Amino acid sequence: MEISSKENAQFFSKDIILPVDRSSFKSESSASKEKQSCCGGIKIFLGALSFVYFAKALSGSYLKSTITQIERRFDIPSSLVGVIDGSFEIGNLLIIILVSYFGAKLHRPRIIGAGCLIMSAGTFLIAMPQFFMGRYRYERFASIINSTGSLSPCLQEKSQIPHSALEKSQAKINAGCEKEAGSSMWIYVLLGNLLRGIGETPIQPLGLTYIDDYAVEENAALYIGCVQTLAIIGPIFGFLLGSLCAKLYVDIGFVDLDSVTITHKDVQWVGAWWLGYLIAGVISVLASIPFWFLPKHLPKPEGRKDSSSSSEQSKFITEDNKERQKSYQQHLKIAELAKGKSLEFVSSLLNFLPSLKNLFGNPVYFLYLCASIIQFNSLIGMVTYKPKYIEQQYGQTSSKTNFVIGLINIPAVAFGIFSGGLIMKKFRINVLGAAKLSLGSSFFGYLLLLSLFAMGCENSDVAGLTVSYQGTKQITHYEQALFSECNSGCLCSKNDWDPICGENGITYISACLAGCQASNGSGKSTVFYNCSCVGILDSSSRSSSAVVGPCQKGNECPKMFLYFLVISVITSYTLSVGGTPGYILLLRCIKPHLKSFALGIYTLAVRVLAGIPAPVYFGVAIDTTCLKWGSKRCGGRGACRLYDSRALRYIYLGLTLVLGTVSIFFSIAVLWILRKRSAPQDETISASRRGTGLTKKRKDNFVNSDHLIQTTYWPEKETRL
Repeated sequence: MEISSKENAQFFSKDIILPVDRSSFKSESSASKEKQSCCGGIKIFLGALSFVYFAKALSGSYLKSTITQIERRFDIPSSLVGVIDGSFEIGNLLIIILVSYFGAKLHRPRIIGAGCLIMSAGTFLIAMPQFFMGRYRYERFASIINSTGSLSPCLQEKSQIPHSALEKSQAKINAGCEKEAGSSMWIYVLLGNLLRGIGETPIQPLGLTYIDDYAVEENAALYIGCVQTLAIIGPIFGFLLGSLCAKLYVDIGFVDLDSVTITHKDVQWVGAWWLGYLIAGVISVLASIPFWFLPKHLPKPEGRKDSSSSSEQSKFITEDNKERQKSYQQHLKIAELAKGKSLEFVSSLLNFLPSLKNLFGNPVYFLYLCASIIQFNSLIGMVTYKPKYIEQQYGQTSSKTNFVIGLINIPAVAFGIFSGGLIMKKFRINVLGAAKLSLGSSFFGYLLLLSLFAMGCENSDVAGLTVSYQGTKQITHYEQALFSECNSGCLCSKNDWDPICGENGITYISACLAGCQASNGSGKSTVFYNCSCVGILDSSSRSSSAVVGPCQKGNECPKMFLYFLVISVITSYTLSVGGTPGYILLLRCIKPHLKSFALGIYTLAVRVLAGIPAPVYFGVAIDTTCLKWGSKRCGGRGACRLYDSRALRYIYLGLTLVLGTVSIFFSIAVLWILRKRSAPQDETISASRRGTGLTKKRKDNFVNSDHLIQTTYWPEKETRL
């Protein structure tokens, strides 16, 4: 007979000797030990997986923060940066099917550990070009770099340049052309990001299923929530790390920083983008270590030992699923007769196509999938180029931009997701309510985004690009507009980008194009004098001086930036509130046995049709607003130096709003179908309540109600949280 431990203590305290079933006692003690080891093992796995989620979120967000740095360092356009950003999704898609199918049958913790190592290898590979492509070279006039130089910025004749200086200059250009192949090393950044995507693939599907398999059923949701919380914290640290590295010069530790003549506020400044990738790679290596010591299987909790599925899943198995059970039994018979893997694969394939047809035959699922794809195109493009937009529109540095996004925007998104789940639970919102909440958050979010059109800054006054040399406001894309009578006597290049700020408040592309005849000082403190183009607007001033660096934007720009931050935070929160209701709508609009398949198709479609193309075509659209392209040392177009602020604002915000508006129309269609299908169900329920027959009519009405729900693919037990 079985005796509890408390009863055993009473018996021994009274010195009464009773027959005790030792096997029972041993089984109880072993069960308690097993329970302790189970709890301890799953908590260790939970901690390790949370740290991995933090590591992958940190490295992913750090990549977003270095978009502009990579663009300047490798002298590439925004469209190519978009391809680099989308390569992560490509790597993820390459092996996601293999990992999802075979991963569950193998040692899941070790596969996750191997994925972390691959992810860290990709992160290290992204940073490698910094150590092989030489030092970063920015455009500066010779007298700024070398204090002993006595050359005039405005070279009236080529004979003014000493022959030795010409030879040295030509030798430097030739040397630069020989090393120009280093500019194609952005391919290693692309391959590294591709490798990151491959390494990240097993973390989510295998990690979450491992928790769901071996955690106590009521604790599984809490554990997964903890993991997702750490995933939200990761981007905060990623953008803050990007802010820190953007303040450090790209070649820190390799060159004398006193010889650097530009500051982090300069358009040509490139921060130590590679340093953050080394830190993120080390964190990924550390995150992989615990998984190599975790077992393949953990002891299952007592309540889940005798069941292959959870009690919640068993609720969805009803008598109305006889057809599905019958087809499943037929497949089992085929598998038993075949006794081979090939026919099992064929039977699975035969089951795959009807399931896919069943899924896309559900109008609610199909329309919501279309709405999500278009909305994610809008959001991914907006997030990818948000740092660039802030830098170019409001004249902010990369460091400050990343700091603001990491400390303000990301927490607003996290709080919005949490609020959406809290609202769903507090008010016990059903599927129709979830659709309304998701639609409302999208509508008001994009409505707020519309107000950002009025919160932009005007173009900086740049002679020959946004303003004429006489001070007339105009936008020109003609390179000949860079030349004027005031600099006609100078031997200037139209490809140079070495901006100076005249005392008249206008930026000139170079000291030569400003017609400056003399300079004083060296490095960042260089001052140019007798600039003929600067003195045109103010003939009374004879000094006509200019200093190194572009002029600051207008006085209204800092105020506009503050307004932009406020609206941006509110918009991020509003759009995020609809995230959880939308996810619930996705789960509740389909049959229970198609949930996993539906989520897989949803993830695949969003990544292929939004994650990969959105950064590319957003980048192409942004490139069309460029006013001044940089040039590579051996010819060819480099990175953009100056954008048309107004055109950039209309392209960036307009593309985001157009895509968001289209997704809202699809969401309205989803809500309309749900309303249409819920109307007969409500009439049936109200009729059952008004009926006089208590037993028979109620039964009939419930049967009819169940029939209506089955045909619309949302079982009543799944319509509420």
